[in-house]
This record gives sequence, C-alpha cells and structure tokens, in this order.
Amino acid sequence: MNQETEIRILEIQKEEWITKLEELGAIFEGDWFQKRKVYDFHPAIENKWIRLRTNGKTTTLAIKEIINENVASGINELEIEVSDFEKTAQILEQLGYHYRSLEENKRIRYRYNNIEIDIDTWPLIPTYVEIEAPTEKEIKEFLKNFTFDKGKITTLNVQSIYEKVYQIPFNFKVLTFERQIK
Repeated sequence: MNQETEIRILEIQKEEWITKLEELGAIFEGDWFQKRKVYDFHPAIENKWIRLRTNGKTTTLAIKEIINENVASGINELEIEVSDFEKTAQILEQLGYHYRSLEENKRIRYRYNNIEIDIDTWPLIPTYVEIEAPTEKEIKEFLKNFTFDKGKITTLNVQSIYEKVYQIPFNFKVLTFERQIK
C-alpha cells in the first residue's frame, strides 16, 4: 500500500483559489463529475474499505485504510486502474460485495510541480481543497502562496468531515446532488 500525504482546507472561496493557482502557473488537469461506490470488507474491517470510482474518463478500484486521521500521511491506499465502472461493480457484486453507498462529487484538479490540488464540491457541505504531495513539508511550502483561515486545515477524510465538522451522520446509501437517501 502507498501512504498518502494530504490535507484539506475547508470552506474555501473556489474562484479565489483557481485565480491564485493560475497566477502561480499551476497546470489545469481537468474538471470532472465523479461517482463512486464504497464497499465494506467481509467481515467489515474498521477504518478500511473498497472504493470504485470514475470521473467518466478514468476508473479506479482501491483499498483505503485510515492509519491515523490526525496526520497528513495517515491514509494508506492501494489503487489500480480498471477499464469499466459498471462491469467492475458487477464483478464485486458477483464476489459478494454489495456497495454500502453510492456517492458523487465535482472535482477540479490542478498540478503544481509534484503537488496535486483538487477543489472538491460535495452535496450538503461547502467546497474544500485537497492538497496531496510527496511530503508534508512540500504542502506547507506551497500553502505559503495562499491566504486562508488556518483553523480550516484538516487531515480528516470525507466521512469524518461530514460527521465531525458539520454534524451530518454519514450513513447515506445514496449521496448525490439530487438525492440523499439514508
């Protein structure tokens, strides 16, 4: 598994971030509508899950594991690209995995050197930015270019942001912009 080093900054002003990223010379990589299905292991393993995700162009299957949600490098991920979202979902179903939730979000991605910057919009919560780099030091250096509320920095994952920051229980079977079904 690979260790991810990432942080999120909550409640950003999306247009201000885009303007600053472009001023810095960050490369625009895409603007996507993403959908994902999340599956539990059998038996369920706390803080570990399977994610099938597509942005309409690239589809990936991953195992995600939270090691420590309080540090930037606290998530392990093992990910591969697959060719077809629906067929992979069917294979998982045939293997006995039934998705826990169907989720969608909108993502705008920029790259600055070896730093990946994702501006994410999810249903029911304000837009945030996720910054991933090889080291936490690189993230901190990069952030010196921006003005934002330092109290809005978090290493929480999406589910924990819903629950711990916005007090929205993350027990959705469907979490889309049009429907939220628990």
